[in-house]
Amino acid sequence: MNFKFPSELRLLKTDDFSSVFNFRKRMTGATLVIHYRNNPHLHARLGMVVSKKVAKLSVDRNYMRRVLRELFRRNKANVSNLDLVIRPQKSFSAKNYNEIVQEFDMLITKLKSRSQA
Repeated sequence: MNFKFPSELRLLKTDDFSSVFNFRKRMTGATLVIHYRNNPHLHARLGMVVSKKVAKLSVDRNYMRRVLRELFRRNKANVSNLDLVIRPQKSFSAKNYNEIVQEFDMLITKLKSRSQA
């Protein structure tokens, strides 16, 4: 199995992030906000914004990014040809992991049903 997160699955450029934010489609959970937009590619791409307002320490921000990246990797087949920008509204840690997994799965399920409609 390949567990890499290659650059073609990432939103890297500022224009990519801006286009997703300007599209103004989003879904909100208790902790996470997912901004999304259709893309011309055959696969989903991920961008993350974890601000210092949410988590002061870089260790905490990086943990949040790692968790979100892993959840995206597990669910990328469910969200083909979408650009996603995931933005935590509140800090979370290892003790909240199961809650974050449930919320992420719920948001992806809603997103999948919305994109098919």
